[in-house]
Amino acid sequence: MPPNGTGSGFAAGDVTPAVLAIGRSDFPNVLIDTLRRQADVGHCMVFALSRAGAASCLLDAGNIPIGGDLGAAYAGQFHETDPNRDALFEGEGGAPIVLPHFAPRMYGARYRKVFFQDSGIVDKCATAIWAGDTCFYVNFYRIAAQGRFSAVQRHRLGTIAPAIAASVARHFQEAETATPDQNIAALFATRAPLSALTPREQEVCRRILAGFSSEAISQALGISLHSTLTYRKRAYERLGISSQSELFAIVLRLLTRSTN
Repeated sequence: MPPNGTGSGFAAGDVTPAVLAIGRSDFPNVLIDTLRRQADVGHCMVFALSRAGAASCLLDAGNIPIGGDLGAAYAGQFHETDPNRDALFEGEGGAPIVLPHFAPRMYGARYRKVFFQDSGIVDKCATAIWAGDTCFYVNFYRIAAQGRFSAVQRHRLGTIAPAIAASVARHFQEAETATPDQNIAALFATRAPLSALTPREQEVCRRILAGFSSEAISQALGISLHSTLTYRKRAYERLGISSQSELFAIVLRLLTRSTN
């Protein structure tokens, strides 16, 4: 995973389940399931770091039994000695940050004992993104039973990291104020190029994102299948795309930009 890189060429469909779960109570489970499919991630933790020095654990999901204890310990004091801290704060206000490769020697003896030796963690990758005054720090772990990430798995994480970081930030920013459908609707209403679509084209595209078939969209909107296909064709032409995956890619790019 290249330092401070955002990856290139990620397929929108790779992280679509996590994007569509933004704002839902099952977001942690969907996120870890997505990460397992993409790179066999064992555990994921998300921390919120503030410029004022506060820290909290927002998400703890996966196969580490003492994950909750580790999250509390990190938020309580260990965030201050995290060797990635400088890279996190130097990157504030920019694009998603991808942290350097994990190496045990980066960490102090007490940190290594608590977070790696006692927990069974043998490898980690991490990404982060700033949204206002908050840094959402997303960590991906593997335990001894899994072994370390392979080169292919590291590449996959580096590729999807920008979309994962943006999805996590959006989820925790808006989970308490809007439903997932309202979040997507807000993108269509306010962000170009989606906002250039007609209301009916937006309705069709939003249902495409939610996984509706053309037949199901027709039934939900009370229009003919021919009309649904026509609205989809017109929307794709306005957006300069030709496939569902390209529509997902536009949404993911907007999510990434809108968290900054």
